[in-house]
Amino acid sequence: MFDPDIAPSGTLLGLLQRGRGDGTLHALAAPRAEALAALHHCLLSDPRRDWQVENRSLYYARLCLDLDAGLGELERHLFCADDLLDSAEERTGLALAVLGHLASYGREDALLLLRRYAISGANWAWALDELALRDDDAGLLALGESVLARFPAGQEGDRDLAAAVRDAFEPRPWRLWADETQSPVTAPRVRAAQEQGSFDRWQRQLRPSGPRPGWSVREVLDWAQEGLGLYPAQLRHVPATRCLNAVAGPEDRLEIIEAAAFGPEAARATALRYLAEHDDPQALDLIESAAADPGALVAEAAVTAFERMRGTAALERARAWIHRTDALGGAAAGMLASRGAPYDAPLVLGALRRTVRAEGPDAPVLWDLVPGAGRLGITCAAPVLRHIYRETSSSHLRGRTARALAATDPSFATGFAVECLWDCEETTRELAAHHATTADARVVEQLRRLAADPAEEDDVQTAVRSRFGPETAV
Repeated sequence: MFDPDIAPSGTLLGLLQRGRGDGTLHALAAPRAEALAALHHCLLSDPRRDWQVENRSLYYARLCLDLDAGLGELERHLFCADDLLDSAEERTGLALAVLGHLASYGREDALLLLRRYAISGANWAWALDELALRDDDAGLLALGESVLARFPAGQEGDRDLAAAVRDAFEPRPWRLWADETQSPVTAPRVRAAQEQGSFDRWQRQLRPSGPRPGWSVREVLDWAQEGLGLYPAQLRHVPATRCLNAVAGPEDRLEIIEAAAFGPEAARATALRYLAEHDDPQALDLIESAAADPGALVAEAAVTAFERMRGTAALERARAWIHRTDALGGAAAGMLASRGAPYDAPLVLGALRRTVRAEGPDAPVLWDLVPGAGRLGITCAAPVLRHIYRETSSSHLRGRTARALAATDPSFATGFAVECLWDCEETTRELAAHHATTADARVVEQLRRLAADPAEEDDVQTAVRSRFGPETAV
């Protein structure tokens, strides 16, 4: 994840960057040139905090259609000189995904642009995945020779080709190119690459690395620690914990406690996780001590170990730790928000307000505190939840906030739920489809549009249909 440059939430650009429904509504009401400039800024400079999980492509594609936007800016972005120097997926992934959606809406120019980029672009695999979902067999078959030309004949080229075939997200093009009847020129190399990928997986299974049956607790802890000495370093404390679960018995408890208290970094992290998972009586005290360790690995492992605990003792300790200002205090707040009793509501509300004041609307612990406010029905949390909804740059956190507002804010149905029908996240649109008041003419019109849109998610369309009676025409 990275921190993109996000404009203020009250501006058109800030709304579009966040993927808010109001972004679409304001863009359609703004001068077209201004709206297109803000849209292109988002497409050419991905605004997502986590581009791998947050959705924007369908949201921007729909706005491209509404504004009748051309593809000149996207074409210049994809084929500029930077594409030769920066092959990172996050530079072009959003633009390619938007083109994929536009192609599914029938934009032939988007389909042609994807084909061109699949032949010559650095992020060609992403473009090929988009085409695998939208292009016909003839279009994909025409690309086969050009794509294979990226892999020169020889040992290194064949190895890279095998890796590309093995790791392809959408296998359809490779299956077409491996068919002798449809693509006799590419079939021999692609079939050989498919066989090599299967052979590589078989070899890895025959040569497993890591602990073996019969290892002792000490050997597992040593294996975890050895990972830090490799280049690049390997963090092995999580798999090492699973190994401890398999080899450790009651007679090993004291050795594991000693490792959690005094062992080297990775061994200590492993032992802490193991003791927490088994609700050992000493685990909480050891976690409290390790959370203050100057080593980041130990401190983070201590907090993570506490978050995984499920016993009542952990909840009691969370009530004592929630006022802490460090990561352990944040974990305690998250635990009470997720699993606390109704009488914990004041503690959760205090942590929510304190976190927003001190860390802002994108603090990681808000991912637990916000749903917790909704779960506990803290109605007086609605003002701070509305602030988070407006200001956060994470569309996932905004969706969680919308769900919490639906449980705590009586004005949600006539307020934020309306704009959520245009939100970039399908789960947020689904929530809005259940709650938005149909007294607003815009709501009825958008519900009908979502019901008829073939690109819309099934869950959203099911929620839309639930708002109409069996005799009502959608």
